[in-house]
Order: sequence, then C-alpha cells, then structure tokens
Amino acid sequence: MGIEPTISAFHKREVTLVGGQRGTFSPQGQIDVQFSDYGEPYATSASPHQESPRNWEFFEILGFDSQHSHLAQPSSASRCTEDNSKRLLALNTYHIPVYPLRWPETIPMKLFDIAKEQGRPLYTSAPMVRYSKLAFRQTVHKYGVDLCWTPMILAKEFNRSVFARDSDFALPPSATSVPTILQFGANSPLEFARATSTMAPFVSGVDLNCGCPQSWACAECLGAALMNKRELVADIVKEAKATLKRDGQTMDFIKTVQDAGVDFLTIHGRTKAQRSSEPVNVAALSLLRSHVTVPLLANGDVSTLAIASSIAAETGVDGVMSARDLLANPALFAGYDACPWEAVEQFMNRVVRAPIPFKLVVHHLSQMTASGGGGKPALLGKEERGELMECRDMIEVIDFLDRVKWITRGL
Repeated sequence: MGIEPTISAFHKREVTLVGGQRGTFSPQGQIDVQFSDYGEPYATSASPHQESPRNWEFFEILGFDSQHSHLAQPSSASRCTEDNSKRLLALNTYHIPVYPLRWPETIPMKLFDIAKEQGRPLYTSAPMVRYSKLAFRQTVHKYGVDLCWTPMILAKEFNRSVFARDSDFALPPSATSVPTILQFGANSPLEFARATSTMAPFVSGVDLNCGCPQSWACAECLGAALMNKRELVADIVKEAKATLKRDGQTMDFIKTVQDAGVDFLTIHGRTKAQRSSEPVNVAALSLLRSHVTVPLLANGDVSTLAIASSIAAETGVDGVMSARDLLANPALFAGYDACPWEAVEQFMNRVVRAPIPFKLVVHHLSQMTASGGGGKPALLGKEERGELMECRDMIEVIDFLDRVKWITRGL
C-alpha cells in the first residue's frame, strides 16, 4: 500500500530540528522528528530509534529549497565544519554533517511514471525473509532495481520493542537513497496504523502482507490467512490512511475557533497520544503560528527562562506557558533555574492568608523542594522530604521548614 497522500508529497516536506538542548534532548541523545506537508503538521517523535542508543537528529538547513530534507548522521558524529552548518547556530550548537533523507524520485507513484516514460516495467526487489536487509537493497538498487521491499516485519513486536525496531529496520548510513517499501505483518488495524505512522517519514511506502503461506503466520491470522478476512483487511487499510491524515485536524480546529471570535489561543505542542516525556513539536507550533491571526501561547517543555525565550524565538508565538516546571520552580520566569528558598517563603506567607487543603500545601512544598534544576541541588534531601510528608498540620510544616532552612543556609 503506497502511503497517500502523505508520502506522495514528501518532497514538499521540511524537516526542522527541535530544541536539542531541552526536554529529553541532549548532545548525545533523544530526537524528535517534525514534518510539514503542504502547510499541515505531520508526525512527531517518529524515529524508530528514538529510545535506542542509535539516535538521529533531523533539521532543516535554513535557506535551502524546501524539497531538500536532511538527515543527520548519528549524534556521535564529529561536528560539521562546512559553511552550511553555520546556518544552524540559532537552532542547535551541535552541528552534525547532513545528507539527503529522501528525494522526489523515491515516491512510488512517480517511479511508475518514470518507468512508463522510459518504456519499461518497474523493476522491484521482493520481500525476502532474512535477505532483504539494507545492504542487499542498496546493492540491487545500484544495479537497476527501482523499488525495494524489506522482509516482513511483525507490526505488533515492532511497535513494542526497541530491539525489534533496531534489528528489523536500519536507516541508510550514506547519502545513497534507496526507494523502500516496508512490509508489515499485521492482523490489527491499530497495530498496523501505529507502525505505519511511525515509519512514514523513513520509507517510500508500506505493504500489508496478505500472501505469506507459512503455517505459523496463518495460525496467527497473518499473511495468506488475511485473504479470508476481507473486511479486516479493509479496516486495516482505512485505519492506517486515517491515522496518517489526522495531524491536519489541528489546523481545521484553529480555523473554526478563530472564525467563532476567540481573542487568543493556547496550544500544547503534543498530540493526545504523546506522553509528557516526549519533546513538544516546536516545528508544528511555528507552522501553526503562521496560520493563526490571534495571539498564540505555546505550552509544554518550558523548564527555564532561557528555554521559554528560545521557544518564542523559534516559533514566533506571542507567549509561553508552563505547568509542572512552574510547580517545581515558581521563580522560573524570574530567571531562576531552580526554586529558591525565597519562593518557598513567599508561597507559605500567601497560603496562610489564602488557605488551601493541607495535603495540597505539602504536595506543593514537595514539588518545590525536590527540584534541583540548573545543576543545583534540591532544597531538601530524600529523608527531609520524607519528614515533610509526615507533618500533620501547618504548624509542624512551618517549624520544619524554619529548622531545615537555617541548617541548609548554615545559619
């Protein structure tokens, strides 16, 4: 099944680095992949290696034609010294050599057209268990194969196992781009859709195996067994297609509420399926900002004032919003990288005048004193926080804080 319309327009997509210094990012580590497709946000956190040691970083070289998407070498690669890398300074200080991820001619439907224009059939390499791995695909592509299939990969295991993703699928280690169809074995619409959505940025299309005759596959209602499950096959295809189109819904929603007359909007840069541990989609926020006519606030991953400023600069939003990080450090927007004792005192002074449930007070204090952001130690150690949680009333809390504060300050 060719991925339409997303893959058919892949050469129109732009790839943008998302804050290498914030969220779960590190100079060596986590990545997030953002795409735009004819003005619509696309997949986030789409790397099959996101949780593996072999992480990759994606970014757009500013000023290049939009059809030139680039894929960085692994994060352990040496820093790039080419002039083009200097364009990335505003986005990330870790400059990694880049090479094309995929070119327009890797789109399956275009390959059919090219072959037809040349008066020949399309030459393809079949999915072969154990054999149709990257090195073989690259070899046959060099000798005239237009489109290569991977071996069948079980979608369920692929979705659940980092080991399976790293073992079953490898990205090309050089500038050579091999048009690739990734074949999945699946009997669940949700499993197939999830795997398809994850891999859409990395392949030219996906294939649902409905022909494997092996007994183990048929026993699991995979492969040829699906020939007797026509409605299931239809549901699998429909779910995958729908999943690939869903990311454009935010744009339509924004237009609806804008037309209704809202004064401003706040957008959390994650999908509802994403966990808070995953970085926000800064590229999508930037794209949405260009389509919003009212003031826009960006929510998510605002853990320091510097990051707040960076998000605002990268996306053009009118304001930033913080939740959990502000709970841990109420002085965040004052430039403090970690909660100071003064903020704890300010909170307690105000709680006395505007009471809230005692358990909530203790929870606030636990959050504020446990945060050691900015490389600073937490205000309270583990044992001290345990003692705080054992306080039975406000008087005990105040006495405890006074005692610990004087000890930690050496007074």
